[in-house]
Amino acid sequence: MKYTYQRIRDLREDKDKTQAEIAQVLNVHTTQYRRWETGETEVPVHKLLELCRYYKVSTDYILGFDLKK
Repeated sequence: MKYTYQRIRDLREDKDKTQAEIAQVLNVHTTQYRRWETGETEVPVHKLLELCRYYKVSTDYILGFDLKK
């Protein structure tokens, strides 16, 4: 099962976006976003929901409970 941080990295790379671009979408510093993507810190629930809306995927997908987007 993929971890959340791997999923958000994969989703970002699939869209050919940089960490800085996604951080701007989420209104956070790039450093904070990088920490989420490397698994150093957990993504807050409200930012997880923003990522789901941005990528048009379910929370189950990002959390690794659902394999299809």
